[in-house]
Order: sequence, then structure tokens, then C-alpha cells
Amino acid sequence: MWGVALQAQDRGPAAVAERQPVTKANYQAAARFSPQKLKKMIYSTQVDAHWLKQSNRFWYEYETPSGKYWYLVDPAKREKKKMFDPAKIAAEVTLIMRDPFDAQHLPLENLKFSPDERSVTFELTGTTEEVKKDRKDKKAADSMQRKIYSFKYDLESAKLTEIPNYSKPKPRPRWGSVAPDSSAIIYSKNYNLYWMDKVNYRKAIQNEEDSTIVEHQLTKDGEKFYAYGSNGDGENNEENEKNNKKRRPAYVLWSPDAKYFILSRSDSRKVKDLWVINSITNGRPTLESYKYQMPGEKEAPIDEILLFDFAAKSYKKLNTTAFKDQSIGVWSQPFLNKDRDNEFRPSIWLGDNNRFYLSRTSRDLKRIDVCVADIRTGAIKPLIEERFNTYVEINRPGLVGNGKEIIHWSERDGWAHFYLFDGEGKLKNQITKGAFHCENIVNIDERNRVLYFTANGREDKEDPYFVHLYKVNFDGSGLKLLNAGDFEHRSSMSDDSNFFVDNYSRVNTVPKSTLYDNTGKKVMELETADLSLLMASGYKFPEPFKVKADDGITDIYGVMYKPFDFDPNKKYPIIEYVYPGPQTEAVDKAFSRAMDRTDRLAQFGYVVITVGNRGGNPARSKWYHTFGYGNLRDYGLADKKAAVEQLAARYPFIDDQKVGITGHSGGGFMSTAAMLVYPEFFKVAVSNAGNHDNSIYNRWWSEKHHGVKEIVSAKGDTTFKYAIDKNPDLAKNLKGHLMLMTGDIDNNVHPANTIRVANALMKAGKRFEFVIVPGQRHGFGELTEYTFWKLSDHFNKYLIGDFSGSAQTDMVEMDRDIEKKR
Repeated sequence: MWGVALQAQDRGPAAVAERQPVTKANYQAAARFSPQKLKKMIYSTQVDAHWLKQSNRFWYEYETPSGKYWYLVDPAKREKKKMFDPAKIAAEVTLIMRDPFDAQHLPLENLKFSPDERSVTFELTGTTEEVKKDRKDKKAADSMQRKIYSFKYDLESAKLTEIPNYSKPKPRPRWGSVAPDSSAIIYSKNYNLYWMDKVNYRKAIQNEEDSTIVEHQLTKDGEKFYAYGSNGDGENNEENEKNNKKRRPAYVLWSPDAKYFILSRSDSRKVKDLWVINSITNGRPTLESYKYQMPGEKEAPIDEILLFDFAAKSYKKLNTTAFKDQSIGVWSQPFLNKDRDNEFRPSIWLGDNNRFYLSRTSRDLKRIDVCVADIRTGAIKPLIEERFNTYVEINRPGLVGNGKEIIHWSERDGWAHFYLFDGEGKLKNQITKGAFHCENIVNIDERNRVLYFTANGREDKEDPYFVHLYKVNFDGSGLKLLNAGDFEHRSSMSDDSNFFVDNYSRVNTVPKSTLYDNTGKKVMELETADLSLLMASGYKFPEPFKVKADDGITDIYGVMYKPFDFDPNKKYPIIEYVYPGPQTEAVDKAFSRAMDRTDRLAQFGYVVITVGNRGGNPARSKWYHTFGYGNLRDYGLADKKAAVEQLAARYPFIDDQKVGITGHSGGGFMSTAAMLVYPEFFKVAVSNAGNHDNSIYNRWWSEKHHGVKEIVSAKGDTTFKYAIDKNPDLAKNLKGHLMLMTGDIDNNVHPANTIRVANALMKAGKRFEFVIVPGQRHGFGELTEYTFWKLSDHFNKYLIGDFSGSAQTDMVEMDRDIEKKR
């Protein structure tokens, strides 16, 4: 259906002898769709349900060009109503605050329901200034702040009252891990664990430096890179030294009864160091040192699980050893939807008061054990084993009857499905089966023995990536689709599984939101996004398509973006925006407000496409996902090339002699590889933050997706061997126009990845462009907009032949988008 739908469009007049190429880049059109401008054209696109605790009701806010409204929905009564009249509220708060508001401009903040759900409170910030209550220096310039007003609104009487003498509560500190009964708060300081009670925690919330705060030390042997809690990652060396005595997070999981907690501790002292230098800090450039294991290196972090008896203030290290250089993961209980607005919700381990569940994974990722830990004995018992010849993946299991049964996610038959095990790890039955991909457990109805879950690829004649919500009985019977429709679906279900909100769209449809019950019966329509301002700007939806992979068998799916002033009589260069996977593919399935890399780029005068490739998205078969195993540089390139060739044959407006390619991170790596593997085909590339040399990218990604060989000697010693093809190896092949960009403090994909490609290109005598993005990490941060225009100039010069943009000293389009301060 996808290919046929596209094939019938935009063929152009049959008599066109020769199509005219695009010769001028449309900078003005691209400038009209910047992220800042899109914020003024695209408002709410989904219903974000806040489920209440005492009932099945939920509330949400929704914004359109007419303003913002707050709604309360009672699914049982099939009732949706405005929580209050914004015009009336605006008039009443104006009388109190002496600041003018109206219904369309009512910036309510921090709306919360009272525990009895009969009233709500919210805040508004006024123009009147008051002295900060927590100021340190009364004479300081920043000792004043705008007054914040708080109001209570009674839902039954519609009465609004100001909360007198209001002082805005400070947010909960990020460092505190609160016990389920709020009796204790755990945190780290100077690499050791500490705790305080809730009375002192309240003091710390008000003033971290309150000298009367009483805190207690739990451990004394913590050190840098072998810490109980945070190592201060992301801080430069000067910040790290300064912050060591400050409180930092300790990521602990509590037992439900708050008597015990567990902490994952990693010994990284032997892992080799890596560094980045920030050249634009005040004063001297600063050095950031961190531990970073590269593929094949023998110095690996050692994961430990520590079990703390909080009453005894003692702990022990559990014996989790099974594989050399293994990694350990401990699961938390899933959060309830009704607790989403609870700022103090505790993190509780998956299990009961006497046991918790964890996974241990071999370094080559071919072996994973699902285990249970008995806190009374400290014993670790393997329950479920996963073994595969490529990497194994795992999700959090679902517990039934506190562990009497386990719902386990596995790809053991080549597709992701759910399996029911008893509490001892014996398989009872496979719950789901077939050629489709199960994604996540949504809810478990233990009483009726029903599993609610998301999955994709099951419905005929749909894009196989479209996610739906299903339910099925534990024995595998009664599988039912709950939100039918040829769309990408994102659902929010009540904790009792009675109702769910379904947000759905495609890249070429207006987003809608509907309320259903747990049988799939529609309760009511909720919202349809208002895209009128976007459409009035000239926006046109992109077009999904389907082509064959390079093997001529496998279907791959993509999206085509055209200039909004598209002329079928012209010939357009084509640009592929790529991400090779294997975690995902850069192909939107739902309507997206993120348009920089696709819609906006097309406006200069390009056809831009995104398309999958074998070895890409995990949401298909295990075969599809692991296609690139052992060939991490080249595995997706043939499919990207084949997609352009098929589309050019299908549509005469595509110029396959002017092919560009770009991407970020893995896409930066792939776009450079494409220029070097197929130098006659791909003519222009911009590669951002690419992991061009995966031998120096992080061990977990590289060893997982490419593979590492475990070698056991006759003496029983275990070592690991890793080898991979790299972009610098092919530098001599470059023929087209390549631009490399990297942030100089990228501590994810280190700048050395890009510098090594640059070095190889220079030694090979190649011309290329190299852009350092100062003071930026992996995503380019505040210079994202600058790098977009830099990327665009490069394509415009070498695909369109328009050098006008690059001739400007200033990026005038970027300057126009900066809002002028009054």
C-alpha cells in the first residue's frame, strides 16, 4: 500500500522533456520553520493524563491557538468538563494580584489536586517584588524576587481563594533517596553513604547549608571511582574537587517495608582514564577526567550489589559472580501512574520484603541470567537463563503474586514475546507467539490473569512499526487488540486497567486522542490537535513509502519530505538523514514537532528521506535487528543506497546524481562511511559527532552490536578479543564533499573519533571541512541552531551550487530568529 500510494503522485506532465534543476537555495523558507517559530504554530498534540488516586478520573491541560484549558475526565460517567472557566479565574486573580490576566493568557503553574480530590491548587507569578526569604546577603542585587501567589479552587462550589502568606515550597533535592515510610533519606558525600531523618531533610530542603542539620555516616571506605553513590561524573576536575563535600545522589532501591535497601557499586579504579578539555571556561581551560572502557580492553569495571540492613546500620556484599567482566542490573518496581505527581515517591526494588530480582550479563552479552536474591541468606538463585549466538536483550519481568509466577520477555524464538514461568523458574507456557514484536508490559491484572502489553507488527497491511495496545490471558488465549487503527499509538492506562487514553497519528495525519475502556470500546473522543497555524504557514505533511532492501526481499520503510513549494517539473537533489541503529531507526512514525533534520532541511530545495535498514530498529525480528552483527561499519549502507535508487526510478523529480547524506552520532559515523564505501554515489555529507572509530567508542555499545570474542585458555583464563573496520581505514576513497563536526567536550563520543578521521584524510591529501563546536557535548547544546545553518550551507554549496549563504559573514536567518528583548 505504501509504495502504490506514493507511486501515483507527482509524476509531472508526461511531455516534460527535461526537468530544470534547483539552482537557488530557499533560505527564507527554511528560516520560517525554526524550532522557535514552530513553538508558535504547534501547540498540544497529545493528552497527557494525570490519573487521580481516589478514582478512575484524570485531568490534563490542552493548548490550542485559542489558549490553554484544563479538563477533568470521569470515564465511568463518560464525562469530560473544563475544570474551571479561565475567563472567570483570570478576572478573580487580576483583582487579587493587581496584574492583568485574561482567559487566553493565564500562565498557571504547579497545578495539583488535594488528597480528597475536591479542590486544586495552582500558582501564578506576579510583577510585585518581595525579599527572598532564604537570601544569604540582604544587600545583594539578587535579594529580591517576583512574588508568587498560590490559590485554592473548590471544584464543587467553584470558589477561588488565595492561600495567605504563601511561600513556594522548594523542590525535593535530587540527592535524596527517600524510604517508603519517609523515615530516612539516603545520599552520598565524599564518595560515602550518609543518611538523615525526615526532620533534618526538611531543613535541607529549605537550606542545604543549615548548620543544625544532623546527618549520619554509613560507610567510610568510599573513594573516587569506587564510590557509594555518585562519582561526580560530568564535572570537570576543579568542580569535582569543590563538590566532593556536597551531597550527591545515591541510587538505592528500598525494600517495601523500608528495613533494607540495596546499592549498586562499581569498582572502576583500574579502568583507563579519558579526558576532555573545555577551552572556553572562565580563566584557565579546565580538564575533565573520567573512566571510559573501550572495546577489547581488559581493565573492566567490577559491579557489586550491596545489601544494607538499615536498622543495624550494616551491610554485606552479595556473591553475584557468574561470568568474567559481567554486568549486574537490579530492577525497581514500576511506578504507578497515579503517583506521577508525587515528588517524594520512593524507589522500591522489584520483589517483596524478603527478596529482590536482578539480572547478570556476560561481557559478550550472549548470556543473561534472571536471578532472585534472598535477603535473609544473601543467596543468589538463577531462575531463567537466556542464551543466544548474538547478543541477548532483556526487559524488566512482571511479577504475579509477589513472585509466585513471573512474566518474562524474551526473543528466544526469533521474535520478542512473553513467557509465563513459575516462581522457581520453570516454564509454564508461552503467552504470546507469532511473527510480531512484543514491546512492554503495561499492566498485570492478577485477579483475572490478564496481561496488558504493547506490540507492533501483528496487524496486516500496516507499517509494522506501528505500536498498539493488546490484552491476553496468561495461558495465551483471548489475545485482543484494544486500539485498532492504522496509526502509531501511545497509550496511558489507569492502574486498575479499566480505562486508557490513546494518542495516535501518523507522520501524515493530525494527532488525535481518544478514551477507551479495557475491552477496546470507545468511551469518548478527547482532543484533535489544532494545526491550523502550521498549515496556514504552508506546511504539508510528508509521505510514507516502502521499498526493498538491497537483498530484494526485505521490506524497509521510510518517509519522504519535500519542499512545501514543491514543483513536480523540477529536479531535486536528495538528502538522506540517517541513523543506522541498532537501537532505533531515524524514521518518524507519528506526527512530530521536531522538523530540523527533515522538513526544515527540505525547504532549501531538497527531497529529504529517512528510511530503515537491515540491522536497524529492534522492533522487528531478531534476524532483522542483528543483521549488522560483526559488520558494524558497512551493514546498513547498501540498503540506504538501494532506497535512493528505487525512489529515483519511481519519481523523475529526484536527481540521483546529487545525493547527500547526514546524521548525528551513529548517523555521523554512517554518513562518513557512506562517502567512503560508495564514493561515486554519495556526493556530499555532513557528519555530526560520529563514532568513526568504534575501537575507541564505549565498550558496551561496540562490543554488544559488533561482537567480542571470549577466549578461554587451557588454564581457564578468560580474555576478550575485539576487531572492527573503521572509517579512517577508508580515507583514501573520499571523492565528494565531506564536513565533519564535533563538540570539543563530548564525553560520550569522544572528539578523538572525528580527529582520527580528519588525520587520515589529511594524510591521504583529501580536501574536507572540519568544524569544532566549542564547549559543547554530544548534542551541541546551545549551538544546535548554528550547526544547522552550517550544515545547510555545506549542502547548498555542493548539491545545489548556491554559495550565497556561505558568502554572508553573519548567519542572518539565525539572527532574525532571536527574539529581541524589550
